[in-house]
Amino acid sequence: VQLQASGGGLVQAGGSMTLSCAASGSIFSISDLGWYRQAPGKERELVAFTTSGGVANYAPSVQGRFTISRDNTRNTTSLQMNSLKPEDAAVYYCCATMILIGDMKFRNVWGQGTLVTVSS
Repeated sequence: VQLQASGGGLVQAGGSMTLSCAASGSIFSISDLGWYRQAPGKERELVAFTTSGGVANYAPSVQGRFTISRDNTRNTTSLQMNSLKPEDAAVYYCCATMILIGDMKFRNVWGQGTLVTVSS
């Protein structure tokens, strides 16, 4: 089972960027699916996540600027980031709470991270 994130890079402040994440492998179901980020010298923090029912939750710092979406048929999620600020720069990690086939327990699976750099 793996989560493959993509879409990071360099963007100017005020610009937009979309991150994508695809889960693959022996997945029975995915409950929460979302994004965390970690800036240099800081702890990893929750950015946004969606429940299996499609309810989205956002960190206050990104509310109104970021939009998370999800495709349950493809086990993918995207994070549309608008009005980016220098403080949004970080490594962004996709994370999924899932049940694997043959192992009926919830597990948190992390992607490899994708770097977002915001120039001022």
